[in-house]
Amino acid sequence: MEEIASTNEKKMTRFTLTVVVLLALAMFINYLDRGNLATAGPSIKDDLHLTNTQFGVLISAFFWIYVPAQLFAAWLVSKINAYRTLVVGLVIWSLSTMLMGAAESFVTFLVLRVILGLGESASFPATSKLLAQNLPVQRLGFANAMVSAGIILGPAIGTFVGGFLIAYAGWRSLFVIFGALSLLWLVPWLFVTRSLSSEARQLKAAAEPPFRALLGRRELWAASIGHFANNYSFYTILSWLPLYLVKAQGYSLTEMAQLGGLVYVLTAVISLAAGAIADYWMARGGSSNRVRKTFIGSACVISVICMLMCASGDPKLAIAGLLLSSLGFGMGGFNLYAISQTLAGPVATAKWVGIQNCIGNMSGIVAPILTGVMVDATGQFNSAFLLAALISTLGFFCWTVGIRRVDPIRW
Repeated sequence: MEEIASTNEKKMTRFTLTVVVLLALAMFINYLDRGNLATAGPSIKDDLHLTNTQFGVLISAFFWIYVPAQLFAAWLVSKINAYRTLVVGLVIWSLSTMLMGAAESFVTFLVLRVILGLGESASFPATSKLLAQNLPVQRLGFANAMVSAGIILGPAIGTFVGGFLIAYAGWRSLFVIFGALSLLWLVPWLFVTRSLSSEARQLKAAAEPPFRALLGRRELWAASIGHFANNYSFYTILSWLPLYLVKAQGYSLTEMAQLGGLVYVLTAVISLAAGAIADYWMARGGSSNRVRKTFIGSACVISVICMLMCASGDPKLAIAGLLLSSLGFGMGGFNLYAISQTLAGPVATAKWVGIQNCIGNMSGIVAPILTGVMVDATGQFNSAFLLAALISTLGFFCWTVGIRRVDPIRW
């Protein structure tokens, strides 16, 4: 028994010190590549003569397949394991990113954005499965915060470095270079996880609850709608921040890169700090329910305030709101998945996150298009930010009232 316990402890240590870092790096690459279009938006929009609505459709197209493919990715995790599912997804999305550098028309971009969504759909079901399967509940905070930091730093580096790269080498170079660099992640991942992936294939899989059992849970629907609400504000910022800063606030491309990058870097730092605090709080006796709801509820309130500041029309107040939004995104991001991993447990996490991410990321379809339509109709972003504030209010009630307790469900 002691030998088995020692083996399990070594496996957990090996996973904790290596794989979580690589998972965070994979998410960094994921959001770097999906955010390239927003970073290059001002140049692509002018070069291809796109309307705001067309640009919104291009942003949205990513989610047309990304959303339903979450369920397929969850199924694939159960068939070939999470390690290998992530490899397949990254290869697909990296190649599609590189090809965008050669796109000459709206239709070509549209097709490649759909393919990008297919590849990136593997990320969250696979990542959440690996974390829930290998880490105890009280250590999910910082692990998810690392992944969340990767999610945020992707757009940060993409906006900051990408803005300068576009200014000096053109927007096409951004897609080719970032797509090629993404493939390099496969080298350390395959080396580090070869034995872990082999062990996962040899282990007899525990019986998973069917999709219908998950769909009958109130907690899943509350988490999914809450996820949609959190993502709506995030995707509004992620998709439109560069264009908003350049077109509405009059910033240059390099100034946009600096300010946009600062918002994302602050979010990543806050996420890591909040994740560490959450784990420390739980280690000192705080319940999963109290810790998770405190962080996610506070994040929703901050999001409402920030979106109202941006909707005010005052340039200084709007920029302050964007900077403050980093606090809400940092506190909320890692909890979206820590809550689902806790509720679903190791057995059901891939399917749960597949469903939750499917519903939650429908905001990625709706937010970019609605924002584009509103900007075209009114000539300003105020109404789009007001809508984001209302949706964040809905999210607060879903997370704090819709979910009675954040405790593991017995399947």
